[in-house]
Amino acid sequence: MGLRDFMDAITGRSRLPKAKSEKLFAISTASITLESNMGLKPSGAAGICFKPIGATAYESARQEIEELLEYSSKETETEFRLEKDEFNFLWAIFKDPDFEDLVANIHLVSQTLEDRGFGEQILCAIYRFDSEPEAGTTGHEGRPGEKTGGGKAVYWIYSFKQGTYYPFIPLSGRQRDSPFEFRLRTAMEMEMPVEKNVEKWYPLWGIPF
Repeated sequence: MGLRDFMDAITGRSRLPKAKSEKLFAISTASITLESNMGLKPSGAAGICFKPIGATAYESARQEIEELLEYSSKETETEFRLEKDEFNFLWAIFKDPDFEDLVANIHLVSQTLEDRGFGEQILCAIYRFDSEPEAGTTGHEGRPGEKTGGGKAVYWIYSFKQGTYYPFIPLSGRQRDSPFEFRLRTAMEMEMPVEKNVEKWYPLWGIPF
């Protein structure tokens, strides 16, 4: 399933509900457990995705995001970039070694755009974690979704419609590591709002970080 399928799946024929951003911060404390108990270290990359919008609204939203990020990045020194993918989804992608800064920027952008009337355009927030390298391997900065230093790219996806997180671990050949995803659900469901309905654990192939 690509991003277009993801949007269709969560919206159907009805309007997208108001974004639920209040539970975003649950990932902050959960990241400590993910690293200490599950061997998953924050990669320093995260993003927020918006569904396609009209040209005029798009330019307004893009300008709003850019101004907001330029202001917030002065305080946190978070690097960011905006890009459109092949389906015209808009991505705001962040890079910062401080995980708290990543979470804060994601929340700031989503909350501000919601206040400006763009809440229905927000699809999801995504945080990338990397599993610990296997013995005898050498770490390197991997491309989106690829193994890094013998480990795996592990994404936690926050659905603004549901107000819940779910794990997504892509493998080669558009396969996913479902056993590991279920282990993560069991380990983390007491610490963060994990989506209980696994049918809503939509795979997002081609995440650009």
